[in-house]
Amino acid sequence: MTHDLIVIGGGPAGMAAAVTASGLGLKVALLDEQYRPGGQIYRNVGIADSSVKTLLGKDYAAGASLLAQFERAPVDYRPGTLVWDIDSARTVTVISENRAECLSAPHLLIATGALERPSPIPGWTLPGVMNAGAAQIALKSGPCVPEGKVVLAGTGPLLLLVACQLLAAGADVTALVETAPRGNGIAALRRLPRALTAPAPLVKGVRMLAKLCASRVRWYRHATNLKIEGDAQASAVRFDAGGAHCEAADVVLLHHGVVPNTQLTRLLRLEHRWDDAQVAWRPVRDEWGASSQPAVWIAGDGTGIDGARAAQASGTLAALGIAHASGRIGEVERDQRSKASWRMLARERAVRPYLEALFRPPNWIGAPSDETMVCRCEEVTAGQIREMARMGCAGPNQTKFFSRCGMGPCQGRLCGLTVTQILAAEHHASPQTVGAYHVRAPIKPVSLHALASLGAEPPAHRATKEFSE
Repeated sequence: MTHDLIVIGGGPAGMAAAVTASGLGLKVALLDEQYRPGGQIYRNVGIADSSVKTLLGKDYAAGASLLAQFERAPVDYRPGTLVWDIDSARTVTVISENRAECLSAPHLLIATGALERPSPIPGWTLPGVMNAGAAQIALKSGPCVPEGKVVLAGTGPLLLLVACQLLAAGADVTALVETAPRGNGIAALRRLPRALTAPAPLVKGVRMLAKLCASRVRWYRHATNLKIEGDAQASAVRFDAGGAHCEAADVVLLHHGVVPNTQLTRLLRLEHRWDDAQVAWRPVRDEWGASSQPAVWIAGDGTGIDGARAAQASGTLAALGIAHASGRIGEVERDQRSKASWRMLARERAVRPYLEALFRPPNWIGAPSDETMVCRCEEVTAGQIREMARMGCAGPNQTKFFSRCGMGPCQGRLCGLTVTQILAAEHHASPQTVGAYHVRAPIKPVSLHALASLGAEPPAHRATKEFSE
């Protein structure tokens, strides 16, 4: 064993877990594909200047405090490290600086966060079309803003947040096209009383709405029949919203919420369940983060979308659970240390049912038209998937034999949810019955040179924050 605990992912859950576990005497390695800690939500928060922090808001700047704790902790921090395989004995195979090596520990914590839900609509593969989260990453990395007329389309709090941030950064945001169905508001009202017990996110939302209303952005609601037009480049967005509309666009930002990143939990064959409220798969775990496989733990948005502060709390709780399972602390100490995190988690989760109902994606985003590309890697359309179902294809893994759907470099990250939903509809079955893609190593492409380096002597100088005895 190289460590007592290996944490995968450097976002709020991973950092909080590493800080807590190392503070309790565990030898911790944190592996992160990014080159700076923070994950997507706190990307570059350690080096962002005051103007960027002001632009991105207080929630982003709040990550600096957690980052400072992490930087002081005795953690073997390995940035720029790709985890491409994990076996049942919790041996983690990684690539860093184009060299492969293996690490192992009695406990493994997966904190890989979330992905944006795919938005398969006609024209979504055109140049100039990307996810709203990609535009936010550019703001955090540059800051950079898209040139030309920008149209945002979809549903979710992030869509509204990115619209406000782009406006503040000087982007030419011309239209906001919301696709949330009209009935969402009624369903959300039933969940409003619980949300009002922790009103901070609602106040933030009202402020965003006020900013957008005060801007000159054309705002459409309950849009349907969304499609993007263009030849070699996106040029317009067509949709119906109380009539037919067409908005000229140089850049189209799509967003229909975020979903747990289950690539590693699928690789380990952990148990997953379909969550109809979040319209996504969630790995099964207990209150401390223990998965269906012994000594494998999960924390953060990879277990269900609750937000950055909740992810931080769940990372702390998972670390306390691991420390207890390792014999480092007793049950009484674990429960005492966990009280503040449980309070934070309850506070952050209070608003989630309301947001899930209000911003639930329209059913048609999981049932694209026949001509729409679903698997971008292998260029498989929704119509081809439906034809496979009629030919006897029972689940996503069989689509690989029929068409190579899901066999491209992304291994179903971009098409997996949609393929499951299409097959479920065709077979009049639940997504749970239809299932999801099996994920196999390597979970991302690796070079032969890196593979050949397995077992070789590691380089003398490694750009890591070494664990202090």
